[in-house]
Amino acid sequence: MTDLRTLGVIPARLASTRLPRKVLREIAGRPMLAWVWEAAKACEQLDGLVVATDSVEVESLCRDQGWACEMTSVDLASGSDRVHAVAQRIEAEIYVNIQGDEPMLRPEHIDGLLAPFTREHVEVSTLKVRCAPENVHNPNAVKVVTASDGRALYFSRATIPFDRDGSEPVYWKHLGLYAYRKAAIDRFPTLSASMLERAEKLEQLRFLENGFSLYVEATEFDTVGVDTEEDLRRVEGILLRR
Repeated sequence: MTDLRTLGVIPARLASTRLPRKVLREIAGRPMLAWVWEAAKACEQLDGLVVATDSVEVESLCRDQGWACEMTSVDLASGSDRVHAVAQRIEAEIYVNIQGDEPMLRPEHIDGLLAPFTREHVEVSTLKVRCAPENVHNPNAVKVVTASDGRALYFSRATIPFDRDGSEPVYWKHLGLYAYRKAAIDRFPTLSASMLERAEKLEQLRFLENGFSLYVEATEFDTVGVDTEEDLRRVEGILLRR
């Protein structure tokens, strides 16, 4: 895989504090990672797809399934760092960061991530979806506000914008999928974790604090991040109904 325009990278770290080994946990009879791989593979805009892991068990699953896999260091702190490691080995113009714990991924999510790159000045993209009322004040549902052209203004676990006078603004939930131009992902690990990133525990704030051109595309398809046994069972029910 060389000289690709777009490469999908699925960071799949086996260690997880809240739900150990979650990328290998079964959902409706298949490992979580299989749901993610198959949805990403169905996106016609990707020229290549690879799993980036630090686990020999994940590597073994990939080998058995015939999926491309790159081993990366156990010391890497984030999915973006793992994408950066792959970008040093496989050349592409745009890298799509597809989290391995997003079994509700759809090809339309990746299409949305790639849409902003028709504009030359876009360096990084991500997604937003209308925030359900029950999540507006939930700190685990990250909110995002954007300019009228889609440029990200801020991401927060707090409820933003603050509705001072009861005007009932539209709230948007951030979905943790990203795409980066090569120069952007190459620069990311050279930057120290920013003050806002440390406060909110949101790595995308490092891009904003360092002046990156980060754009947010709206999607109608929400996802459920899997962090607990309850999340796992909820997602299984949704996928079985789908």
